[in-house]
Amino acid sequence: MTMTTHPRDSDATRFPDPVYRDTVLAPLFDGARLHHAEGFRRIDRAHLVMLAETGILAPAEAAGIARALKAIAAEIDPAGLRYTGEVEDYFFLVEAELKRRLGPDLAGRLHTARSRNDIDHTLFKMSLKARLDDLLARARQLLSALIDTADRERATLVVAYTHGQPAQPTTFGHYLGAAIEVLIRDIERLEAARANCDLCSMGAAAITTSGFPIDRARVAALLGFAAPQRNAYGCIAAVDYTTGAYAALELTFLHLGRLIQDLQFWSAFEVGQVYVPNAFVQVSSIMPQKRNPVPIEHLRHLASQTTGRARMMLTIMHNTPFTDMNDSEGESQGAGYGAFDSGARVLDLMAALMGSLKIDGARVAENIRRSCITITELADTLVRREGLSFREAHEIAAATSRAVVAEGIDLPSGYAPFRRAFEAATGRAPELDEAGFAEAVSPEHFVAVRDRFGGPAEAAMAEALDAYRAALDGFTRAAEARAAREAGAAAELEDRFNQISEAS
Repeated sequence: MTMTTHPRDSDATRFPDPVYRDTVLAPLFDGARLHHAEGFRRIDRAHLVMLAETGILAPAEAAGIARALKAIAAEIDPAGLRYTGEVEDYFFLVEAELKRRLGPDLAGRLHTARSRNDIDHTLFKMSLKARLDDLLARARQLLSALIDTADRERATLVVAYTHGQPAQPTTFGHYLGAAIEVLIRDIERLEAARANCDLCSMGAAAITTSGFPIDRARVAALLGFAAPQRNAYGCIAAVDYTTGAYAALELTFLHLGRLIQDLQFWSAFEVGQVYVPNAFVQVSSIMPQKRNPVPIEHLRHLASQTTGRARMMLTIMHNTPFTDMNDSEGESQGAGYGAFDSGARVLDLMAALMGSLKIDGARVAENIRRSCITITELADTLVRREGLSFREAHEIAAATSRAVVAEGIDLPSGYAPFRRAFEAATGRAPELDEAGFAEAVSPEHFVAVRDRFGGPAEAAMAEALDAYRAALDGFTRAAEARAAREAGAAAELEDRFNQISEAS
């Protein structure tokens, strides 16, 4: 590696300074060899194939470089390397090996029409794509588990809460449908972020592309990208592929955190409408009666860690210049990968837990009985059957609820308080008899009559579940198509590289 020094520099002040070496260069080297060595290998080979196919390199030159790259890959294990400071970073280590084997003239020809700038951003996009693919596969598994559970529990009554208080009855399947739709939208955001990562930066070189007749689309295709990114300046400056990925990641786990918080509340002893099976329960070390559903707590803090790590990446990019810069590169990229690691744990654990949860029907029935949460339907019934305005019906229902609570009875037994409230408000007896009243305030009836689009009744839930499964199928087919395209690209790259290396 050529290092620029001032004539007055002594050996002790030449690059790299030992502290700079240990605090900056060594960590960058380790990050590259651990996270991006395979990406470097593929980029070198794809770029070489393009240089050969465009005639920028002569066949004999390309063959010599290809054979040297093969030997380096066979003889040097990145996992076993340790940084010595002899070269600046992992890229220059490979270049130094090429020079040692081929001489500086031939070795240096591989770097024609490219820069560390376009190489780095291509590396980072490749790494993010792989991590997004893994996360998306896990998200689809969670989506599948949620859909299956929602289908199984489509008629299972639960208490829905607003502002922390019992509000209305619905079904567990209907509740999960809301979470499913958020997850579908989160997957769509992750898919959009992945599509942004699928635009190749190679060929942008430092900033402005090159005067050589390069084929940017060919390199992009060989590396498995959907296409080259159009604007060369944007290839090295527009880090929205990073911010977009982590913004989508942050939102996904922020939203899952809200569902996790409900599970914590619903499984509390005082509420108890969710039963967590023993496989997910730990017993207190001192209190033998305790059933601690600690996986929910782990889900909560891991989801929070993931949102925090993702938010960190957005903060790092905040107020940085619109150009190629270290802020968005090596160590920042490596730091962000932890969000994918903790996020994967959340998705796996949540998929397993959601499939095993049960609703405690007896506790739900008791909570419904004590909370008068079907009273909304009594007001609706009075509008439909007694011809009242909703506001008048609402006041009668409210008076009925207050009387039931004051008398210490449950709502289905509250026909007498209802009749008194009705007569006081209207000056006449209700047409609704005791049997009709009992039906109007039953949770089963409450759910059954809410058969509008998006509601919890059977027909609405069946339509929704079909839509959720169609969305999951669409995500799966798109992932399979991407994987097939990238596998084909990898095979073609290997084939063309071998052809070049074997040429005489």
